[in-house]
Amino acid sequence: MNADSKSYFEDISGEWDQMRECFFSEKVREAACTIAEVQPGQSAADIGAGTGFLTEELLSRDLRVVAVDQSSAMLELMQRKFLHSNDIEYKQAQADERIPLPDNSVDYAFANMYLHHVESPLEAIREMARITTFGGRVIITDLDAHTYEFLREEHHDRWMGFERDDITVWLKEAGLKEAGTDCIGEDCCDTSCDGTTNARISIFVAWGTKKRRH
Repeated sequence: MNADSKSYFEDISGEWDQMRECFFSEKVREAACTIAEVQPGQSAADIGAGTGFLTEELLSRDLRVVAVDQSSAMLELMQRKFLHSNDIEYKQAQADERIPLPDNSVDYAFANMYLHHVESPLEAIREMARITTFGGRVIITDLDAHTYEFLREEHHDRWMGFERDDITVWLKEAGLKEAGTDCIGEDCCDTSCDGTTNARISIFVAWGTKKRRH
């Protein structure tokens, strides 16, 4: 993420949970976990964790979580929210740079509504693949391609959504097999600050499995 994006998320961290409720529902994280086929007792990285929207679902399914976000303000709020949980480790970092986790260290790597904020989506996916164990899965939930320019200006989005075919190609280039995408059946909704434009953008889920090289 660039400096403007980082500053934006630092500034709105206290309002994020309420804002998120207007953008999309819990159906997004439920779909991500279902596609991943998460199993109790396993481990997951929540990349771009924010204040813990996805982590909350992972904890409810008895997973251990490493929450990674570039915003210290977001992570501080998250730590307060999950004060009594011993199953979360917090890391401050950008996912399209190096995630501060060893190779093959988590069973799942998730990124929810994160990819459209990074400079290099392919590098972010490669990092997610690197930290995932062999047989583990990378799961991405994000926006389909759109033309709502105000999201770039007001929310500092770097990408105006994605073509699903591009996501599939990137997953494969990152060394993941059985890569695919599907529609979650929910839209992300927002209104421009001046009230003149209403955005409604379909949300996709993408996945890939890390296979051992032969």
